[in-house]
Amino acid sequence: MRRDRLFLAATLTAIFSADLYFILLPKLRSVGLKSGHFCSCGPNNFALPMHGGLATPQLSNWTSVPPLDGTTSGPDDGESKLERLFSHPLYNIETPGLGPEERLLLAEQLMEYYRRKVSRWDRHMKIYSEAAAMSNITLTEHQVTYDPNASWVKFHLGINRYALYSRDDPAIPKLLKEMQGMTVISADYTQDEKALKGACDCTQVVKPSGHHLKLALKMQNFAKAMFKPMRQQRDEETPEDFFYFVDLQRHNAEIAAFHLDRVLDFRRVPPVSGRLVNVTGEVLQVTHNEDLRGVFFTSPANNTCFFAKCLYVCKTEYAVCGGPDLLEGSLSAYLPGLSIAPRISIPNPWIRSYTFSGQEEWEVNPFYCDTIKQTYPYNSGNRLLNIIDMSIFDFLIGNMDRHHYEIFTKFGDDGFLLHLDNARGFGKHSQDEMSILAPLSQCCIIKHSTLMRLQLLTQWEYRLSDVMRESLEGDPLQPILTGPHLSALDRRLQKVLRVVQRCIRRLGEDEVITRDFVKSTTRPQTATEMREVR
Repeated sequence: MRRDRLFLAATLTAIFSADLYFILLPKLRSVGLKSGHFCSCGPNNFALPMHGGLATPQLSNWTSVPPLDGTTSGPDDGESKLERLFSHPLYNIETPGLGPEERLLLAEQLMEYYRRKVSRWDRHMKIYSEAAAMSNITLTEHQVTYDPNASWVKFHLGINRYALYSRDDPAIPKLLKEMQGMTVISADYTQDEKALKGACDCTQVVKPSGHHLKLALKMQNFAKAMFKPMRQQRDEETPEDFFYFVDLQRHNAEIAAFHLDRVLDFRRVPPVSGRLVNVTGEVLQVTHNEDLRGVFFTSPANNTCFFAKCLYVCKTEYAVCGGPDLLEGSLSAYLPGLSIAPRISIPNPWIRSYTFSGQEEWEVNPFYCDTIKQTYPYNSGNRLLNIIDMSIFDFLIGNMDRHHYEIFTKFGDDGFLLHLDNARGFGKHSQDEMSILAPLSQCCIIKHSTLMRLQLLTQWEYRLSDVMRESLEGDPLQPILTGPHLSALDRRLQKVLRVVQRCIRRLGEDEVITRDFVKSTTRPQTATEMREVR
C-alpha cells in the first residue's frame, strides 16, 4: 500500500513538473517580457523605438487576442474602420530615406524610355493603317496622348526597394479610378500566350498559362493593363475534385488580393480594379492581332464571345461571352517593361508537385526548412522572411498555385517579392489548406511588423473582414467577395496566429520573432539582438 502511494506521489510530481515547465513557465515568461519590454497595442500609447533609421513598433502580448467567433463586440461610433486602420501607428512607420539606389527608376530615364515607345507606336500604327486600308479592314483609330504626369507613370516612379508604392501615394487611388474608364486603343495576347504560338501539349497535366484567357490592353494615355475576364460566379466554389493546377482563374480574386495586400501593408501586388469591358468595341475592333480576331464569334444567344487560342481549349464551350457585349473582369496595372526594369522569376522552395500523385520534399520532410536555411539566398537577409510573408498572404486567400515568385534585379537579394497572379485565390471559403503555411510552420520565424499587423487585424476595431469589406466597396464591380469568403479571412487569420503561438511555445520569442529590413547577415536578427540594439 505504501509503495502504491509512493508511486502515485511520484507520478503526480512528474505531471506537475511537466505542466510547470511546458505551460506555466512560458506564460510567466511572456508576462515578464510584456512588463519589461512590451506595451499595449492601443493607438494612444503605442511606442515606436527607432532602429537604424526605421521605426519598428514594439510587440504587444498577442496571445491575449480573443478569437473572432462572433461573440466579440465593441462600440460602433460610425467611424471608418479602414481609415482607423491606416491611421494606426503600425501603418505610419517611418521608412528609410529613398535615394537613387533605393528607387527602381529615375524620372529622366523613364520619360526617355516612354518617349521612344510612343514614337515607335506612332510609326507602327501608320504602317498598319495603310495596310488595313488596302485590305479593306475596319480599324478604330485613337490618338495616343502621353502625359508624364499620368497616374500610371507616377506609379512606376514610386516603386522602391521596400514596396511597389508608398502608403500615402496619391497616384494609386487615382490610377484605380482611371483604369475604370480609360479609353482602350489596342488589345493583344499577353507575352506568355504569344510565346506558346498556339501550340499546346495536351498530354501535359499542367497546362501552359495561355489557356487562362488574359489580354493585354493598351490605353489612350499609353498605360497598359492585363484584363482577366469573369469565369466563375461569386457564390461558386471550386469543385472538390479539382486539382489546384487546373482550377479556374477568378477576376474577383485578383481584385480582392490587391486590397488584402494593401490592408496587410505588404504593398507587393500591382493596383487592380474591376471594369466592364465592351468586348466588341474595346477588344475586337481595336486589336491588330489576326489570331485574336479569329477566336471571336457570336453565340446562339447573340452574345459576343471569344476563347483562348491554345488548341486543347480552342472550343466554344471554353469561351467567355459578353452580355451581349459587356463582360466584367479585372484590370491589373502593368509593371515597367523588362528592358528598363528587369525582373527574374525564381522557383518557390515550397513549390507543389504538379502531378496527380507526386509529392515534393517539403511535403514529407518536417525538417525541410533546415536545409533551406543553409541554401543561398535563404541563408541570409530577408528572402526567407519574405517567403513566409508570401505564404501567409497565400493562406489567407487560399492560393495553392504559387510555383514561382519574381523580384526586381536592381534590389538584389534583399528586394521584396512580387505577389503576382493571384487569380486562383478565393476558390473555397469552406476549406482552409494548412499546407500553404508550411514555410511558417516549418521555419518558425516571422517578421516583427508582420506579426504586429496580423494581431491588430484580429481586434474588433480593425477586424480583417470588416476593413476588407469596406476597402472592396470602392470597386465598381462590388460586391467582390461574398460573406463566407470574408468570414474565412478572419478564421484563417486566427489559424496563422495559432501556428506562430505553437512556434513560440516550442522555441521562444527570441528565435521566432525577427527584425525587419535585415541587411546581409548569416541569419535574421532575433528579438534578443533587437533589445541589445535598443
